[in-house]
Amino acid sequence: MRAASAPTCLPAAVVGSALGRAAWTDGHRTAENIARHRHTVTATTLGETTYRAGDQPSSRPATVATATWHCPPQCPHTETVPVPAGTRPGDTVRPWADANGTAAAAPPGRAETALNAVGIGTRAPAGIVPADGALRSGRLRPVQGAGDG
Repeated sequence: MRAASAPTCLPAAVVGSALGRAAWTDGHRTAENIARHRHTVTATTLGETTYRAGDQPSSRPATVATATWHCPPQCPHTETVPVPAGTRPGDTVRPWADANGTAAAAPPGRAETALNAVGIGTRAPAGIVPADGALRSGRLRPVQGAGDG
């Protein structure tokens, strides 16, 4: 049975590598594009820090505070932004902002892009090899049953 599955492992690894590389290239390009349109601003916190639940159930809560900044210089912004724990009112923080000066998430980093690429690259073989095994066991069962009689 192992010898029958061996021909599937190499193509599964090749497909996984190709998908992982494509995900890395696309993710890296997307991160660079986002970074071109975002920058950090110097802001001053106005209130105490609080905790905000993450966007997804598995994400950690973030420490946030209301802060104000001017970007462009004549345009004031006041928004709730992520801040380091222990930030006090009046502290200076450096949140990310988009081209309009509105608070925005930081561009994805290399680690986030790499983890995504590895995840995508390993899902293909993780699905192909068991599916092949299930198909092969389904095809081999009648052969095994014929020799028993």
